[in-house]
Amino acid sequence: MNFRPHSREEPEINLIPFIDVLLVVLIFLMLSTTYSKFTELQITLPVADATAQRDYPKEMVVAISAEGAYSVNKTPLAGRSVEAISAALLEAAKGSKDTVVIISADASARHQAVVSVMEAARRSGLQAVTFATQSSTAAGTQP
Repeated sequence: MNFRPHSREEPEINLIPFIDVLLVVLIFLMLSTTYSKFTELQITLPVADATAQRDYPKEMVVAISAEGAYSVNKTPLAGRSVEAISAALLEAAKGSKDTVVIISADASARHQAVVSVMEAARRSGLQAVTFATQSSTAAGTQP
């Protein structure tokens, strides 16, 4: 019989691998959280309820039909290119660079048609561009 007391060794917990794993998980979470911010956009669109209409001293109205036809101050344009629109804007502005361009586009007009007018205004040196809208109550009364 062995009556000597057994010397038990205390179990040793090595914390270094545990800390390494936690740091890797922490780095992974930090990187994935940063990227999720850029993949999700929170957009609040403005409401166009025009209660007070502004009168600009020098303004020109560019109308865009649903088919993509343009008119500047109720004068139809023959061409649909940016150069033709820019030439018409320069002629209607008569050298004044503080003229406000009001884009009045049909609701079903192509987005490219509106962008073409904005590009033509930029090329013409006209920096003030705004959009014509109708109030939600007026939109409901039309057939």
